[in-house]
Amino acid sequence: MATVTRTTRADAPERSRTEHTGGGLLGAVAAEWGKLWTTRTPYVCMAVGVGLTAVFAFYYGSIARINDEPVQAVGKAPIASVILLQFIVVVLAMTTVTSEYATGSIRTSLQWVPVRHRVQLAKATVTGAVSFVGGVLLGALGMAVAWVPFRGHASFETGEAVVQLLSIGAYLALVAMLSVGVAFVCRSAVGALASLFFLLAGLPFVLLGPGSEVLRKINDALPQSAGDHFMRGDGDPYPSLVGLLIVLSWAVAAHLIGLAVLRRRDA
Repeated sequence: MATVTRTTRADAPERSRTEHTGGGLLGAVAAEWGKLWTTRTPYVCMAVGVGLTAVFAFYYGSIARINDEPVQAVGKAPIASVILLQFIVVVLAMTTVTSEYATGSIRTSLQWVPVRHRVQLAKATVTGAVSFVGGVLLGALGMAVAWVPFRGHASFETGEAVVQLLSIGAYLALVAMLSVGVAFVCRSAVGALASLFFLLAGLPFVLLGPGSEVLRKINDALPQSAGDHFMRGDGDPYPSLVGLLIVLSWAVAAHLIGLAVLRRRDA
């Protein structure tokens, strides 16, 4: 007769505590990275960004030559295109949140990574990194395209160009972080896109319309206006670094509000 040996809980080998810690933030970032690149969204956004940047940069250089404007840095062309390019980043970042709420997969994400702030931070990190690299590459493309139609109305210095490219990347990365925060607040693509379009484009248009000095100062505190001052390196109405800090403040505020909503409401 065979002898059956039972292993009691006390006899079972003790598992290391490290087996239960999960992947942490690095694992959450890896998961978000994998999810992002298994969808069409980043590829479509990058393709649209290439076309938009090329067309806008060529147009900008042509207009500068036709109007016989003074010589300017060639990087001004891709910087001007960011006013449209930023909405591609908005779509890329917000869909990482709103698509999961639309399909119900946000519940799976929060089961895989129960620490909610880690989920949001991972999404912001991944979309911010992709937006930074994409912004630098598209900025370089814009400089190359704009150089031809400028025909002597533009200058190029390596150091200045590198700073401008990094500025474009940094601004778009912060826009991505801002978009993730707003998306967690709104949870719907329509609500998030409408809110971000109003903040980044609609509100500046309304404030600059009347020509009021007070409204102009308010507009200077908005993320799009502050980002434009930062990328152009303007000293007026505030130093370039202040513009970066203003955009960073908007991104952090959106992130914290989104996190508060994520913690208080069920998925």
